[in-house]
Amino acid sequence: MTAPVFVVEHMPSGPEFVLEGSEGRHAVSVKRLHAGEDVVLTDGRGRWAEGVVRAAEGKDRLVVTDLATVHEEPAPAPRITVVQALPKGDRGEVAVETMTETGVDAIVPWQASRCITQWKGERGLKSLAKWRNTAREAGKQSRRVLFPEVADAMTTKQVAALLAAADFAGVLHEDRESGSEPLATAQLPAGGSIVLVVGPEGGVSPEELAAFAAAGAPPYRLGPSVLRTSTAGTAAAALLMGRTGRWS
Repeated sequence: MTAPVFVVEHMPSGPEFVLEGSEGRHAVSVKRLHAGEDVVLTDGRGRWAEGVVRAAEGKDRLVVTDLATVHEEPAPAPRITVVQALPKGDRGEVAVETMTETGVDAIVPWQASRCITQWKGERGLKSLAKWRNTAREAGKQSRRVLFPEVADAMTTKQVAALLAAADFAGVLHEDRESGSEPLATAQLPAGGSIVLVVGPEGGVSPEELAAFAAAGAPPYRLGPSVLRTSTAGTAAAALLMGRTGRWS
């Protein structure tokens, strides 16, 4: 089993570091780590270091030593971004969690016209914070050191601009009559950026499909079955990870 990952605000500058606060409490009281066990410290932005537990003190202090080298995780290629329409209930967090575990590099919340959920005011800020915290925790659980960026919620116009700048862009769409081709056979770039749009429970509206197509993002389908909005992005990301060689 790989070593557990803990997040620090700044990478240690010396060979020893004391992990405190919520991360220290999780290490000592939840994971129950002891002297001699391996751990990984990361800032979640690609910098990380391996260390060894010297001591667990109290309920929330873990002393880590042998932190000799700070490594830098290279940026993955191609970079994969999923634009996720806002689902109902806690399905948004489910989508963020599983996409993070799969390896998605960025997640963009999208306020689609057919979204039942609305991110407005204080509620919107709390929901965005939940998505970001979910990405952080899922990043730790899946042993990532470069956590996905969760952007501010975008409008359809902003999403269209994001799609226009991508090296490959598409909209997941289940309607075969729309002329969508399988994502499994689409021509993908070896580098650059890939951006995929996942619509809401009610689907992507014709106006949104037209706007995205004009931005260079035609519809693609995953397979014969229709996936939930909270699982489609993860399934598509897994397909892309395999096809681009990122899972090789």
